[in-house]
Amino acid sequence: MKVIEFIKQKQMDFQQSNAEFRALLEPKIKDWSQLFNNTFTNTLNNPWMSRFTPIEDDKVNASDKPLVMTAQTKKMYHELEQQLGQETYLGQWHLVDQACIDQFAIVTGDNQWLHTDPERAKTESPFKTTIAHGFLTLALIPKLTDTVNPDNNPYPDAKMAVNYGLNQVRFPSPVKSGTRVRARTRLIAVTPMKRSIEVISEVSIEIEDSKRLACIAETVLRLYFN
Repeated sequence: MKVIEFIKQKQMDFQQSNAEFRALLEPKIKDWSQLFNNTFTNTLNNPWMSRFTPIEDDKVNASDKPLVMTAQTKKMYHELEQQLGQETYLGQWHLVDQACIDQFAIVTGDNQWLHTDPERAKTESPFKTTIAHGFLTLALIPKLTDTVNPDNNPYPDAKMAVNYGLNQVRFPSPVKSGTRVRARTRLIAVTPMKRSIEVISEVSIEIEDSKRLACIAETVLRLYFN
C-alpha cells in the first residue's frame, strides 16, 4: 500500500514540476518565435531580396486573382493558341555517325560495347552494328528542332526561354550508326502562368527509310517576357 501511495505522490510531483516548467518555457518560446518572424520579415524587405524573382511559378488556379498579362505576353499567347495541334517545325536530316556516338560515350561515361565497339556489334548485336544511346537521340532535340540557332529565334519577343523539362519520353526504335534522323514538332498545349507562358510540344524524331520513330518526347518550355 505504501508503494502505491509513493508512486501516486511522485506522479503528482512530476505533473506539478511539468506545469511549472511549461509556465517558465512558454514565454521564451513566444519571444523566440517573435524574433524569428521579425528577422524573416526584415530579410524579405531587404532591397536585394526584393529583386529576386524565382523562375518557378505555379499555374493559375480559379481561386487566384485574375491574371494580368503584359501586351507582349498576351500577343504571344494568342499567336501560340492559333497554332495548337499544328505541326510547327520540320527539321533537316542529321547524320548520327560513329564519331558522334563515341563523343557522347566519352562525355557521359557510357561506353557499352553496343554503342562503341563496331566489330563486336557486327557479330553479337541483333542490330549488326552499333547504335546511338537513347539519351544521345534525346539530347539532339535542340539541334534537330533548330531552337539553338541564334539567327532563327522562334520566340523573339521573349526575354528568356527556359527548358523546364519533359513530360514523357519514349524510344520506340534504335538509331543505327551511320543513319540520318530529323525532328517534327507539334504544339499540344499553351498555358498562361503568373509570370510566363508554358509551351508544351510533342517532338517526334524520325529515322530515314524507317516507319518507326527513334524518339517521341513532350518538351516543356517556359517563356518569360518581363
